Amino acid sequence: MADPNRYPLLASPHIRLMGDVDYDMYRQFQQGLASAPAEGPIVVSITTLGGNPEVARAMGEDIRLLGAYQDRNAIFLGKVAVYSAGATFMSYFRRENRFLTRGTRIMIHERLLTRTINLEGPLRTCVANLKAVLNEVEHSIAIEEEGFRLLVEQSEIDFDELRRRAPENWYIEAEEARDRGLVLDVI
Repeated sequence: MADPNRYPLLASPHIRLMGDVDYDMYRQFQQGLASAPAEGPIVVSITTLGGNPEVARAMGEDIRLLGAYQDRNAIFLGKVAVYSAGATFMSYFRRENRFLTRGTRIMIHERLLTRTINLEGPLRTCVANLKAVLNEVEHSIAIEEEGFRLLVEQSEIDFDELRRRAPENWYIEAEEARDRGLVLDVI
């Protein structure tokens, strides 16, 4: 286990997120960014069982833009559970800025879709409706794969392994995440 004095900033995160990744969490995240110190790194901790992947991506884009345009360093601290959309959010932090508390689990899975398709009306309209759903599925897969690649970048986990294991809800313990290079350290 890491020396607690090695990463003193992690003891008092500037932004503490807990619960579903949703619009309420996004508002809380935005408020935290607005009230964070104007200089120095920003520590964001999160505990989540998942939620809306697009909200996670929006929060992640805020982290990316913070680094790109304000030259600010953002540090990720996953606590207890970093599931689904939480792992999507984590993927936006550079690997050297990712930490987990001991006992934390990351869970990665494919995006989920529940859809009932009712075909009724003119045949061309039926074809258009089917194509629209197919486009949604294909673009969701592309977005998912972009996130998977970002998550495993600079790690020892191969994209193909992640893609193969994601349909089974892949749980990764903190120590394995560290040992395989998904995070820098476990505290």
